[in-house]
Amino acid sequence: MKKYYLIILLSFLICNGYAQEKKKDYTEAFKLVTVWLEAQKDFDRIPGLTAIVIDDQKVLWSGAVGMSNVEKNSNADASTLFSICSISKLFTSVAIMKLYDEGKLRLDDRVSDLLPAYKLEQKYPESGPITIRSLLTHSSGLPRETAHPYWTGPDFPFPSKEQIDSKLSEQETLYPASTYFQYSNLGLTLLGEIVETITGISYDEYVQKNILTPLRLSATRTIMPEKLYGKELANGYSAMTRIGKREKVNFFTANGIAPAAGFTSNVFDLGSFASWQFRLRDSTISEILKPSTLKYMQQVHWTDPNWKTTWGLGFVVYKGDNGSTWAGHGGSCPGYRTILELDLKNKRAYSVMINANGTDPEKYTDGIGAILNKVKAIEKEIPLKPKKDLNEYTGYYNRMPWWSEVYISTWGDKLVSLSLPSEKPGEAMTLYKHVEGDTFRRIRDDDELGETLVFERDKPGNITQYKSHGNYSKKIIR
Repeated sequence: MKKYYLIILLSFLICNGYAQEKKKDYTEAFKLVTVWLEAQKDFDRIPGLTAIVIDDQKVLWSGAVGMSNVEKNSNADASTLFSICSISKLFTSVAIMKLYDEGKLRLDDRVSDLLPAYKLEQKYPESGPITIRSLLTHSSGLPRETAHPYWTGPDFPFPSKEQIDSKLSEQETLYPASTYFQYSNLGLTLLGEIVETITGISYDEYVQKNILTPLRLSATRTIMPEKLYGKELANGYSAMTRIGKREKVNFFTANGIAPAAGFTSNVFDLGSFASWQFRLRDSTISEILKPSTLKYMQQVHWTDPNWKTTWGLGFVVYKGDNGSTWAGHGGSCPGYRTILELDLKNKRAYSVMINANGTDPEKYTDGIGAILNKVKAIEKEIPLKPKKDLNEYTGYYNRMPWWSEVYISTWGDKLVSLSLPSEKPGEAMTLYKHVEGDTFRRIRDDDELGETLVFERDKPGNITQYKSHGNYSKKIIR
């Protein structure tokens, strides 16, 4: 019997040791992520950027580069608040689906039956009804905006709920219902009004009481807090002018458009919001929503006739390059661009916030993901202890005039180079294996060794440059 238990114990230890060996260490990958983000911030002339990576219920990494307030030289950090604009729609959608769970509305209820103020003209007699479902999937045929010029600077005159309702009778549908995808801030704004009509309390109060407080999203608000602007709330900046300058954008508040575009938050709270979704999808117990309801929301409910746009109930839902289903939303408001993306199969979420227009936060979530995916690709090749200390080779090297610069970092027992700037950092990474002395060789895609990379030193023994293809790149001293 003792022998039997010994065999089981040994088996456990062997399996446990194997599991630990297979565990991925992202330390060097996130160092490279930070280097890449710092470079892209400079080359893209972005004031500030914050980011987070969620692995199911834990924060895998969070970080920030640049400034939240350029005028006061204040650095951004991961707790800095931003307008999340259209990501607000996810919270409105959750509010609607909570009422659905409680039997207080149906997805096929007509908007005209729920909102007394709804007097928008249906231009197409043959149209089907405009329903809760069609508002959630942006297939209602409603105009994109209310009858107010609130995206116009410098003051961005967002209307009140009363002003929105008073002009509904002056608007008409763009298409018959359930015919085409037409993104609509008006549609999600009306869903916020429906929340108020059904519950008898304000939209802000309902969301705070039923979503934000239970999920402990203490940094998330349904408004833009003016007293925090330029402090905890990052200043917003414009797109770049021809001379490469970004102007500070005036403070705004979304007023009646809040259910579609009014929220503020930070990457920590959006990360927690993502973790709640992963947790609920794995559960059999309701938490704000029923698990089945969230899964239903994150299925494709609308596909545009061109087959290029797919949407769930409030969520954009699409198939990623990795074959997994992704769900999330982006945001764009005066002075801000944000994104939240969830890889539902792998329980990995990414959020990026930028305090400038004319930028693409998805480029940064994609880039972060691409660098992390390289850890998977070389996982089995990384020993626990490198044979040689490679840290003296790391740093920035000048590639002018052909490229701006390259950063060389450690990657297990190898070196990795990353060209900067790079729109696709995963494709701009090259691995090198140590051969002897200060000589390395490129690792080809087929794992064969390619050309050499030879580092050179000054008399005191410091690395000063490297030689590749017979040409030199000098180390940049910062």
